[in-house]
Amino acid sequence: MLTKKLNIHFIGIGGIGVSALARYYLEKGYQVSGSDLVSSEITQALKKKGAKIFVGKHRGKNLPKDTDLIIYSPAVQQNNPELKEATYRGLTPVSYPQALGELTKKHFTIAVCGSHGKSTVAAMIGVLLKKAGFNPTVIVGTKVKEFGDSNCRVGNSKYLVIEADEHFASFLNYWPKIIVLTNIEADHLDYYKNLKNILKNFKKFVSHLPENGILVANKDDKNIRLLNSKFKSQKSKLQFKIQNYSIKEKEAGKLRKILKIPGEFNVSNALAALTVARVLKISDRISFKALSEYRGSWRRFDITKILYPKPYTLISDYAHHPTQIKVTLEAAREKYLYPPKFSKKKFRRARRKIWCIFQPHQYQRTYYLWNDFVKVLSEAPVDKLIITDIYDVAGREEKEIKQKVNSEKLIKAIEKPWAIYLPKKKIVNYLNRNLQGGEVVIVMGAGDIYELSLKFKGRIK
Repeated sequence: MLTKKLNIHFIGIGGIGVSALARYYLEKGYQVSGSDLVSSEITQALKKKGAKIFVGKHRGKNLPKDTDLIIYSPAVQQNNPELKEATYRGLTPVSYPQALGELTKKHFTIAVCGSHGKSTVAAMIGVLLKKAGFNPTVIVGTKVKEFGDSNCRVGNSKYLVIEADEHFASFLNYWPKIIVLTNIEADHLDYYKNLKNILKNFKKFVSHLPENGILVANKDDKNIRLLNSKFKSQKSKLQFKIQNYSIKEKEAGKLRKILKIPGEFNVSNALAALTVARVLKISDRISFKALSEYRGSWRRFDITKILYPKPYTLISDYAHHPTQIKVTLEAAREKYLYPPKFSKKKFRRARRKIWCIFQPHQYQRTYYLWNDFVKVLSEAPVDKLIITDIYDVAGREEKEIKQKVNSEKLIKAIEKPWAIYLPKKKIVNYLNRNLQGGEVVIVMGAGDIYELSLKFKGRIK
């Protein structure tokens, strides 16, 4: 007798995490529908895969009559009309982290957490495991080139690789066998309030590891070292093992030579993936080959050559925290220090000009990390910095804070002649008028700023 597949409706289906889970269920043969406030590359791709998509204002009537399960984004407010309709029908909605948490219980789950690098490390591990024949399922917060520009790969083995987000303590829903911890910094202070609470929740998540579970930890990070010392000081014997990795290891030198993606932070990311591979008894020969072939992912130093109206290099990047901004711009300056086809020896002082277009993400983050943003952006190794309006995250901003910070105030605090404010709608014309050709243009931020890069590529009007 055939078992009926559930009909699943996703509220906020355009989110990078929620959409990955929607793809998973589509691949498994479920009927999938979903709603989002705006159309995007992501919703359009889901529609092509067979999902029924509702774009615009959320309405109770968007729920198909035969809906069996509601999964909603953590960003969705509890007064959402579709959530209310689900309750009226007697359905019990579950959040995206709760739904993903159920999958982690059914698999050998490898969860990647940390303030930065989660997407890249999870993607690297997924690609590496695929290369090693593990045939994993991978659910990640970016589109991976090796997975057909998808944020989800469905395998048929017991292995599941996920990105474990700390915001709203979402990762406390997950029950992995291996946890990768990349770094810990102050972020999401609208929720956590301080670093102490962040550390407390990371410690709680790590405690989800079972007996013989493994924590793969970056010992170069001071807050992770602090967390490790707390674990080791516990009187009771640890139920899990700690496997550290460090940029100071000899393998780092080899990875610097073979990685296609730039930056010391990506060397550290690759070391994390390599450490997981060794835990799983995958040979270094396979691991180094897989990492050397890794081509990067969507909005993670994503490079495109633009030829018209003037030739320049376009980089789309998701960086939105001061530390991410700093290391990404440093990686760009290192990579593009010299013009292409010219030797460093002959052109010692020559370098390509770097322009950065940055969209701050969320008023609350900008407010709580204001001094860090000012310092990093005023010291940025760029020739031109354009800051556009702060991306307003619907339902997650406080009116009082929105009145205290904006991008024009940020430009004034930076106090650099090469830093200017521009509304987003004016940026394309400004670049067309002022680029000379040969520059590196970095479009940076976690909001909708990436749409600019689509315009540069000629994919949207």
